[in-house]
Order: sequence, then structure tokens, then C-alpha cells
Amino acid sequence: MVKKLLSGASPAAAGLAAIRQKSFRFVAVDVETANSDAGSIYQIGLACVGDRGVEEVVTLLIDPQCPFDGMNVRVHGITAEQVSGEPTFAAFLDTLGDFLERHLLVQHSSFDSRAIRCATETCGRLPQALKWHDSVKVARLAWPEFKGNGGHGLAHLKTALGLNFRHHDAGEDARAAAEVVLMAEARLQKPFPEILAPRPGGRVPRRAAV
Repeated sequence: MVKKLLSGASPAAAGLAAIRQKSFRFVAVDVETANSDAGSIYQIGLACVGDRGVEEVVTLLIDPQCPFDGMNVRVHGITAEQVSGEPTFAAFLDTLGDFLERHLLVQHSSFDSRAIRCATETCGRLPQALKWHDSVKVARLAWPEFKGNGGHGLAHLKTALGLNFRHHDAGEDARAAAEVVLMAEARLQKPFPEILAPRPGGRVPRRAAV
């Protein structure tokens, strides 16, 4: 399955080959699920950010080997038939587990880390010690005026910040989360780990659970 993830002329295979051995400043991650089970991941998006901004975006289809809920299909537009025979999540871990472990990871809210942890456990494996950070928290610190005025979800930030992406596609949402972080860094003139760092005499921003 590792070979299948990396083989062929598909954009996903080419993207994986381009990023697998590289190092980036951070990687934004988004997943979409087939049903209400957080571990039923069928699409994974990775937006890789270097010193010049978003350098690579990879979108992977995963066969979750479980039923698809009709509501999820309507939201995401992908059916069980479309992912049947695609690599499993276990193959994804075999291919990119090390890549995830050595990067700072960004998610928009805590769902993506929970989904990856659940999918990992479903494979019968121990969850990896991944370094997750939440772009919602970054956005709250950069644009406090959005609290109670649209909020800090991607749907509102798309309009408020002029982002151009297709919501509920994992690659597009990962890229949007990366762009939110980059815009916040430009606004506050500091890298996002410093934005999230403890403030003297203040509360320590909570990092998402592994």
C-alpha cells in the first residue's frame, strides 16, 4: 500500500513524492470523515508551509472500509464507491507517519487531531506523539473583534479575510487554515508559536491534545 500511495501519475502521488523527504516550517492538516465516527477518515489534506508561504498542498483519498452516512456524502460530495480500493489509513501512516512526527502541525479546531488519533487506534496502533496547534486560537488572538461577530470558523474567516477556497474539501481547508496562520503572523508580526506562547501574568493558551 505504501507503494500505491507513492506510485502513478496522479497529483496526490506527485505531491507525496515532493514533500515526503522535505522539511517545512509547519504543515496544516484537515480530514473529512465518512460518518459520525471520528476515525472514519476518507480524505486527508496537507498544506506544507515554508519560508515563502504555502509551498505544497496534497489531497489524499483513503478507503475507510466503513459505511458512508448520506449527510456526509451531501456535505463533502464523495461516495464510498469513489474511495473503494484507495489506500487505507494504515498505509497512510506507513508512508507519512514520520513526516507528521517531525513537523509542527496546524488544525482548525481540535477535530483533526482527534480523528487521526481515533483512526490510528482503529488500525490497532498506538497514537503518535504529534505536535498539534490550533489555528482557531491563533485567529482569536489576531482578530478578537470577530468574537460574537461571525466567529473564527473557516466559513466566516473566508468572507472576513477574503480567503478563496472550497469548504469541506480536505486539501482546500488545510490550505485555508495555513493561510489564516500566515495572515495572523503578518498582522501580529510574530511566528505563530510566539502568538500562542504564554503571556507574562496571563493564562497559557492550551494546545490541542495529541
